[in-house]
Amino acid sequence: MEPQVIKMYAAREQIYPREAKGRYATWRWVCVWLTQLAFYGLPWLNWNGRQALLFDLTTRKFYIFGVVLWPQDFIYLAALLIIAAYLLFLVTAIAGRVWCGFSCPQTVYTEIFLWVERKIEGTRSARMALDRQGPSVRKTAKKVAKHLAWGAIALWTGFTFVGYFTPIQDLVQEVRTFDFGPWEWFWILFYSLATYGNAGWLREQVCKYMCPYARFQSAMFDQDTLIITYDEKRGEPRGALNKKAAKEGTEKTLGDCIDCTLCVQVCPTGIDIRNGLQYECIGCAACVDACNSVMDKVERPRGLIRYSTDHAMENNFSAKQIRQRAMRPRVLIYTSILALIVIAVCTSLFLRTPLKMDVIRDRGSMGREVEDGMIENVYRLQIMNTSEQRQHFKIAVSGLPGLTLLTRDEVTLQPTETLGWPVRLRVPHGVGEKGSNKIQIELQSLDEPSLHVRESAVFIVPR
Repeated sequence: MEPQVIKMYAAREQIYPREAKGRYATWRWVCVWLTQLAFYGLPWLNWNGRQALLFDLTTRKFYIFGVVLWPQDFIYLAALLIIAAYLLFLVTAIAGRVWCGFSCPQTVYTEIFLWVERKIEGTRSARMALDRQGPSVRKTAKKVAKHLAWGAIALWTGFTFVGYFTPIQDLVQEVRTFDFGPWEWFWILFYSLATYGNAGWLREQVCKYMCPYARFQSAMFDQDTLIITYDEKRGEPRGALNKKAAKEGTEKTLGDCIDCTLCVQVCPTGIDIRNGLQYECIGCAACVDACNSVMDKVERPRGLIRYSTDHAMENNFSAKQIRQRAMRPRVLIYTSILALIVIAVCTSLFLRTPLKMDVIRDRGSMGREVEDGMIENVYRLQIMNTSEQRQHFKIAVSGLPGLTLLTRDEVTLQPTETLGWPVRLRVPHGVGEKGSNKIQIELQSLDEPSLHVRESAVFIVPR
């Protein structure tokens, strides 16, 4: 018996996606424009004299329009990721992989790179013929032009990505002399290479083998989830259209599918949707547009391939019935959890005080006796003005009779400034118990009376 060789990875077959035109192709390009206008445009927006969206890792401040987040506010970034995850779960439960098909960066940049490829190398058949040709000046010129265009888009994408972490105006000044820092060089080149490789070369391989979402998406699907479906009852048995038979009325034994394979030719992952739902399907609906255009030409009803659900296909549900069944327990649970998290985060941000203070004792002296027998303690106030306005604060202390503040009781902080402020407190001899005594230190804004913070501290009286 001869040994059998089982290959764990199939060799890649080059896919030449045909351009699809139709309603869903238009929506896909709308998503491309919206996402890229947002991605490329947001770093150039200004807010209060600075970049509107900036994750400044050097100063450890995240600027999100009117909100400034500090390392202590990391919970909000975690909440943002949780919201994004639950929103993805909700959309997937309702409409399948619509995110993958229309707004995923891999899909968006692949669409852009394919558009460049079509403009330079031509249609699907022209690109296939060009690749079959031997070496020539014309072929080399087209390939070089295509890759230069891809490289330019990738570099601009990498530059913009770094612009979210380093002020993009500073990057513009640095690009004139290529005076980038080592990390800026690394991330610009890394992100550019990732964009060029994923959208230009790997393409469907990313969706098939690298993206984990394709593997666990089935956990969020059920029989009422919208997916790309082929109406087998209507389409089979498939066969080529015979105009003569159609006139004679003998073509009725065949289904509506004329086996033109356009649904396969337009698929960016190269699958045949007529074989049923496959994990490689990203829900882009290119096959729907292609099939609908064919149905129009052969004068058959649209929808042989369409968005539908398993229950709808089995029971011939109408569009209204499909919408009614969309509000099922799974969707309601996702929606409720998402709404609660959004409400909690928004409420927390609304009630968030743009002032923080930590009281740090002087480690070199627990408490000491000074002139006239008075007891002195030294502290350091770590004050953070998280607002984008200059603030004047007044320091007040309480908790022990005769507790006095020896250092200046007024302090000014610039917008988003952190300041360490030394404080010396004294009490008369005989006041307080030996050991620890609780006191309060309060910081009150002189510009906004409602803005204040109070922290507890310990005043040590030597034994």
